[in-house]
Parts: sequence; structure tokens; C-alpha cells
Amino acid sequence: MMKGGKGWTVAVRSPDGEIHVKREPLSEVPGIFRLPIIRGFIALFAAMFIGVKAIEFSAGKAYEGEGEDLSPAAMAFTILLSILLGIGLFLLLPLYATKLLGILVPAISNSSFLFNLVDGIIRVFLFITYIVSIGMWKEMRRIFEYHGAEHKVIHAYENGKDLSIHNIKTHSPLHPRCGTSFLLIVMIISIFTFSFIPQGWSFIYKFLSRLVLIPLIAGLSYEFLKLSAKMKHNALMHLLIQPGLLLQRLTTREPDESQIEVAVKALEEVLTIENAHV
Repeated sequence: MMKGGKGWTVAVRSPDGEIHVKREPLSEVPGIFRLPIIRGFIALFAAMFIGVKAIEFSAGKAYEGEGEDLSPAAMAFTILLSILLGIGLFLLLPLYATKLLGILVPAISNSSFLFNLVDGIIRVFLFITYIVSIGMWKEMRRIFEYHGAEHKVIHAYENGKDLSIHNIKTHSPLHPRCGTSFLLIVMIISIFTFSFIPQGWSFIYKFLSRLVLIPLIAGLSYEFLKLSAKMKHNALMHLLIQPGLLLQRLTTREPDESQIEVAVKALEEVLTIENAHV
């Protein structure tokens, strides 16, 4: 899948070897939603919405069925379920586990920073465990290969190289603007942001306050990700983005040539949309 400023595309190879493409334009975002911080939260939900539509299309083509488009209600339910699962696994569970550890180790409960540091470490551990676990699934490993193909193609394009298989294969499957890096940034920033929550608050207030702070954390993380892409040659920034690139080694794999061809097709289609709006 590829996304530009004016539209997005998804390309998938069906069992008969043909590459099918779905492309859609993007509506212009109102001015207030393009402001720093706010745009990050909006971009997060837009990515979830587009992701569901892309998966729906690719699954239909992969199984040689045109299928029916998801209704708005089904789309909303899918996104809501994903959000609830994410909140339960990466917010509620780490918070409760930290509360239990605080009973065993009083120092954790007595320090807001230490409490949230432990909470954040547990959250990162659960996330890495989740990624490693799904990476053992054969189908998911293939998805990670396509993920690597996307990054290689984008690297070649951003470096002004011709989009030939030979040129693309020389590039890294890791990219600083990857969603995997974004999620890690979210987890790190959340440690510091949650530290401002009063330690004396009850468990339910701590949990609800974390939910309220999600838009702010997503916005701050988005701004850092954009800044890191602009300053990627800065020595300090290069050091700061290394954990995200290291984590991408779990979510990307070296693609084969057929997968690179699909990624190239997706990029060419999104460039068509962009050029049509110039």
C-alpha cells in the first residue's frame, strides 16, 4: 500500500499472477486539522480507516473473489474492535500489571516516574512479544516481506533512482517514517506524558486519564516522526531513530522480485494521482 498527499493505492497479486490495483483520492483536510499535534491524531485514524479498506480489497483479490465492500457500519465496527483490543492489551494490561508490581515493590507505587517507567517497559515488552508471535505465522511473514518491499521502493524513489528491480534491491528494507517506528515513539513518549498523572489517583482515574491523553501522545509522536525524517542526517537524530529501525527488523523481511514489482505498481499508481492534481 502507498499513500500520497492526494490519494492512496493498494496493489495485490492474485493467484493467476496478475497485479490488481485499487486507488482512491483523499479529501482535503480542513485547515484546523492540519495544525501541529492535531494532524498527527487525525492521520492515525485516517491510516486505520484506509488500512481496513486496503485489507478488504487485497483479501478479496488474493482469494479470487471480488467480494462486497464493507458497509460503513461494518467498517466502524472493525475499527472500534481494533481500538478496544489495542487499549486492553497495551494500556489496561500494563497498567494493571504495574499496579500489582507496586504492591510487591512499594518503591514503584511511591514514584510517579518509576511507576510509569515500569508501565512503559511492560507495554514495550508486550508489543515486541506480539510482533514476534505473529511473525511466526507463515502468512504474516509474507506480509512482512511486502512491508520490506514498500520501504525499498520508497528509498529508491526518494533517492531519485530509476525504479528498476536492480536499483530497488540495493536499498534497505528499513525506513525512518515507518508505522512500526511511530508505535515505538508513541510508547516512549507515553512514559513521560503519563508521568504527569498524579500518583495518588485511583486505578480507574489513571486508566481514564491515559485514554484522554492518547490524542496528545499520537500528535507529539507524529511531529517527532516528521522531524526525524527531515533531520535524518543529523548525528543526534540518527541516534534517536535507531531503536525504531531496530524494531523494524521484526516487521520487515527481504522481499523477492515479484513482491517488489507489486510495490512498484502501487507507487506508480499513487504518483499518477499526485501528478493529476499538480
